[in-house]
Amino acid sequence: MTNEMHPQRWGAPSEASALSDSVRGLVDAFVGTRDTPAVTEVSVPASGLSDDVLGSLKTAIGDDAVLVDDESRRLRTRGKSTPDLLRARSGDLADAPDAVVRPSSHADVEAVLAWAVEHRVAVVPFGGGTSVTGGLAARRDGFAGLISLDLVRLDQLVSVDPVSMTAVLQPGMRGPAAEKALAEHGMTLGHFPQSFEYASIGGFAATRSSGQSSAGFGRFDDMVVGLRMATPIGELVLGSSPANAAGPDLREVVMGSEGTLGVITEVTVRVRAVAAEKVYEAWSFATFAEGAEAMRKLAQSGLLPTVIRISDEAETMVNLASQSDIGGDGVSGCVMIVGHEGASVAASRAEVSAVLESLGGTNLGEERGQAWAEGRFHAPYLRDSLLDVGVLVETLETATFWSSREKVYQAVKQALETSLGEGTLVLCHISHVYETGCSLYFTVAAKQADAPLEQWLAAKAAASDAMVESGATITHHHAVGTDHKPWLAREIGPVGVAMLRGLKGAVDPDGVLNPGVLIP
Repeated sequence: MTNEMHPQRWGAPSEASALSDSVRGLVDAFVGTRDTPAVTEVSVPASGLSDDVLGSLKTAIGDDAVLVDDESRRLRTRGKSTPDLLRARSGDLADAPDAVVRPSSHADVEAVLAWAVEHRVAVVPFGGGTSVTGGLAARRDGFAGLISLDLVRLDQLVSVDPVSMTAVLQPGMRGPAAEKALAEHGMTLGHFPQSFEYASIGGFAATRSSGQSSAGFGRFDDMVVGLRMATPIGELVLGSSPANAAGPDLREVVMGSEGTLGVITEVTVRVRAVAAEKVYEAWSFATFAEGAEAMRKLAQSGLLPTVIRISDEAETMVNLASQSDIGGDGVSGCVMIVGHEGASVAASRAEVSAVLESLGGTNLGEERGQAWAEGRFHAPYLRDSLLDVGVLVETLETATFWSSREKVYQAVKQALETSLGEGTLVLCHISHVYETGCSLYFTVAAKQADAPLEQWLAAKAAASDAMVESGATITHHHAVGTDHKPWLAREIGPVGVAMLRGLKGAVDPDGVLNPGVLIP
């Protein structure tokens, strides 16, 4: 795996593959297909920063830390939402940064921010580039230029405390590198979002990421015990203890701030011992509602396994049809994946299995569960393959209380189906659960219209309206970016907006940090 993603696609081209004939036939039957290849010759506009301005930056942090070549700028343009990809596939890389800047230390980051304020240049912190909500599409108007602050050189495990079971990581570490470094100490972070292969430690914190093992290990913000951040007005260091009552927890202010308040340069996380055993198995339930109810009972009984997720009827059907070689015969209803990790897998498995059986679940064995574990980071590649054949594909997610789960589920589905019209396929799964509620993660597929970007933006707006109007959050773990800003304002209200703007004005008075992102 390479650490660089293709500017028009997810991940490494070597990992992608065209749809098989059977899968394309399935998609054609439900949605309809037509070949829509991406534009192959994609150019970026000339850098708008003068040699003198760039020269002053090179003097501050070194010549080799400032890149203005087309390829570096192309690879740091926008994120990986479907709108981002549709623009790139059409040949539009107009948002390319004027330069890519790669600091090697906290002091370098502070120097870049001071330079940006002096020359009024917008700064977009860049970790893995996996944003799917426009978090890397900063506003350029009113600024002399825009740079991508690429944290790739801040990629070290700084220290490990085996007594407290904590570790200090730099923000540019990608998920696999962090796990490899911790494994040398017999430790794991245990944070595995679908973007794991490319997303960074700093990005996990800045977007309040949630991994697929959240039922057992918690969200990323649950793992963070300390942070270091560079801001235009100075350094912020947090985390002198595991918990405190010293006013509002400013760690929570930094997490989810999406590079708008400062640049995270170190993250202190709680870690755990590498699991002695891992077992993944599949279960089936007659209906999505019954499976969701079983998840609620487990959560409220304190018996959650490490991983638990259930697909609704439509997602189960599509998954079975596309993986017919993995024992699909005789499976109906909804498939649930259950994963147990740790030193007492047998005991946890027995307790959870007893509850699932008592609530109508049928154990399908380990084969399908293991197949999910082995392929769980590959789904974004399928989106590229579907875009290649004229199918508009995107994901969106929310969270709500258990008592509102069915209402929110139906409202979002109906909004998407109404907006996108006949032939639209809406899939859903629950993959993060709490005592009080759960997330709902939707995947949408529809035949591309002549203007697919406008087509999706209208559908996304309809779904977002449905979420907020039914009392759910606009995002559980994808963050706000630019895409969710209008609905964030509705969710937190005018006082919440005033508080965010006050924070922004206090630490970034010149507004150079990721302008236009997050803050309504």
